[in-house]
Amino acid sequence: MKIPTSTGAAVNVKGFTLIELMITLTIAAILLAIGVPSFRSLIQNQRMTTTVNDLFFAINLTRSQALQMGGRVDLAPIDNADWSKGWRIFVNKPNDTDLTYNSDDQLVFSHGPIPNGITITTAFTDGVTQYITYNGTGRTRTNTSSQTPQLGTITLTQDTQIRRIKLNFLGRPRVCDPAQEPTTCTSTADTK
Repeated sequence: MKIPTSTGAAVNVKGFTLIELMITLTIAAILLAIGVPSFRSLIQNQRMTTTVNDLFFAINLTRSQALQMGGRVDLAPIDNADWSKGWRIFVNKPNDTDLTYNSDDQLVFSHGPIPNGITITTAFTDGVTQYITYNGTGRTRTNTSSQTPQLGTITLTQDTQIRRIKLNFLGRPRVCDPAQEPTTCTSTADTK
C-alpha cells in the first residue's frame, strides 16, 4: 500500500489490514482455547509429581540421616496430623518419645505446605500418630517398640490421580501408581 507524505512522494507501507488482523486474532483465540485445558492438566501433573518426589526425598533423607548418625531420626507432619501442611525431619532429644518437634530437638529438614488440591492419607502399622521413624540400622520402627517395623502406605490424591509411597518391612520406600500396578500398589501395608 502506498501512502502519500507531506512532500508529495508516496511511501510503501507494509502491515496488516483490519481483516487480516481479525482473522489472526480469531485463530489465536481458537488455539488458546484448545491449549488451556491441556496446560492445566500439565500443571496438575507437575504439582503431583513434585509433591510425591519431595515426600519420597524426605523419607530417604530421614533414613540416610539415621544411618549416618547411628540413631533414631523422625519424619512427622508439622501439625502432627495433616501432612498437607508440611513435614519435618528431626532428631529427638535423648529419652524423648514425643513425635512433636520441640526447640530442644535437632532439626534436619523442613518442608512447607503442599499445593492445594492434593490430599495425603496414610495406612501405617502404628496408625495412632502420623510419623515415620528410622533407627541406626536404616530400618523403620514404631514409636512403641524399637523391634516393630513401621510399614505401610502414604497415598497422595489429586482429582483422579493417585500415587502411593510404600514402605516395606525393611523401611525401603518406593513410589507406585495404582492405575499401572493394580495388584502391587494397594493401600494396605506392603510386606515385600
